[in-house]
Amino acid sequence: MEDIIVRYVTRIILPFVQLYGLYVVLHGHLSPGGGFSGGAIIGASMILYALAFNLSAGSKKLSHDVSSALESGGALLFAGMGIFAILLGTNFLGNKVAGIPIGTPGNLFSSGAIMIITFGVGVKVASTMITLFYSLIEGEDHSHDHD
Repeated sequence: MEDIIVRYVTRIILPFVQLYGLYVVLHGHLSPGGGFSGGAIIGASMILYALAFNLSAGSKKLSHDVSSALESGGALLFAGMGIFAILLGTNFLGNKVAGIPIGTPGNLFSSGAIMIITFGVGVKVASTMITLFYSLIEGEDHSHDHD
């Protein structure tokens, strides 16, 4: 049985939820939130889509391969910023000490590399939530594969 009300409400609120998740990720250095919180919001919005419209529609929007690639990309972005700081001769994830311009405090671009790092964390968290959801809902168990 199709639940028209759930689909209608989901269709209306989904863009706003995703936009809010992106806002939380990108403003994490200025206000409460950040990569984990915003990534969880974005991941939950994709799970809501899959639950409201069915799993196959959800996996068409974000397949397992794309989700895995995003998960790896988020981790690589985080680690890459740390390695970049090391290559500049400072500590892992060094920011101001690495010579990265900080900007004017309070502005959106006022944290140097922190916004980029937080974005990487947000992508990683959102894609991990989606991957875990599909793995649990489909009953996949890759720990006992004997290929």
